[in-house]
Amino acid sequence: MSNTQMITFRVMTLEDIDQIMIVEKSAFAVPWSKKAFENELTNNRFATYFVAEYGEQIVGYCGIWVIIDEAHITNLAVLTGFRGKKIGETLLRKAMIFSRLKRAKTLSLECRVSNHIAQNLYRKLGFQDGGIRKRYYSNNGEDALVMWVKNI
Repeated sequence: MSNTQMITFRVMTLEDIDQIMIVEKSAFAVPWSKKAFENELTNNRFATYFVAEYGEQIVGYCGIWVIIDEAHITNLAVLTGFRGKKIGETLLRKAMIFSRLKRAKTLSLECRVSNHIAQNLYRKLGFQDGGIRKRYYSNNGEDALVMWVKNI
């Protein structure tokens, strides 16, 4: 990244989905489908997604559901070449602020038990271990660590 171009953040639109799919496929062994994102943006009234852009390129995104007073991170992903630049952290912080504005009291997410880099980020932002979902990930049967922030 050059110093002349900064990362900007905004709410995701349907026009972003093709670029989101590039990020999604770079980040996940079992990526969501284009249809899943279309459904989230058009039919799920609880869902909001944020994107990170470098110039015209989407380099990361974060999805959140806020249902009454509980919020849940659906996905958080950053394009491979842009990791380690606090883009994921900034997206997650924005999702946390958004959930507070929507009056959520708790925020949860699932994370692969092997993904220690993500777990370290989540703990840095106040998440605590909440339990294990056995064989949560369909591609390899890996367990998910459920993490929570209470009183966000």
